[in-house]
Amino acid sequence: MTKNSLCLLLLLSVFVTSCIPLNDLVYLQDKDKNGIERAVSAVESKPYRLQTNDVISINIKAIDPKLVSIFNTTNSESGSAQGRSETALYFDGFTVDDHGNIRIPVLGEINVLGFTLEEVRLKIENTLLDTYFKAEANIFVTVKLAGFRYTINGEVGSTGTKVLYKDNVNVLEAIANAGDITITGNRKAVTIIRQLPTGIEMRTIDLTDINVIHSPYYHLQPNDYIYVKPLKQKTWGTGRTGIESIGTIITILSLATTTYVLLKI
Repeated sequence: MTKNSLCLLLLLSVFVTSCIPLNDLVYLQDKDKNGIERAVSAVESKPYRLQTNDVISINIKAIDPKLVSIFNTTNSESGSAQGRSETALYFDGFTVDDHGNIRIPVLGEINVLGFTLEEVRLKIENTLLDTYFKAEANIFVTVKLAGFRYTINGEVGSTGTKVLYKDNVNVLEAIANAGDITITGNRKAVTIIRQLPTGIEMRTIDLTDINVIHSPYYHLQPNDYIYVKPLKQKTWGTGRTGIESIGTIITILSLATTTYVLLKI
């Protein structure tokens, strides 16, 4: 093999290994490639059960607002959760303490650990009707999480703790809210760390595979931690695209040529 052929082969191998393939960048690919149209399947999303340190917003209404004003920590006219700051929700909401309780004016401590939001709503409503009001008062109780909170780190546009004012959030929505995965982020190795009553679980999912939508980790739970690993191309320091790779190769060759000429002088 001639010297020119060897150099060409070396440049070609650097070019190929440094570029990021398109298949590593596209979400939800049908990797079976059978061409069969997929039927729409029902998405099973289990209701979230409250844990310690969760913050919930509780609003109680009646025909006469004065009757229930003592039970509310905030003025209902101050706006919805979307119109209030996260700081206000933190201080005005009800935090689940280490014993799984929240403290509501007049009602006192109510245990909500492991309950769904609907179960908490019914629990408060039944307590009010059994102790303080009759059915004619038309008590209306609303219980919501004070924002869907998660933390994301790694190769994304914006890291940190994020809050979405939705009841259900999937991992793609969470990543989009964080500015998407960067071109050097590994979409095939996205790690979800989840705190459960039984302990911490960690699972790595492949977002380039359409079958990920069937994973129990595709739909997030509040307080999930998402970590996006970098691709090898980032640690190599080579170009992310073909043009960038060519520029890197030209720079290396220019440096090598300059060094060679200087040594010959």
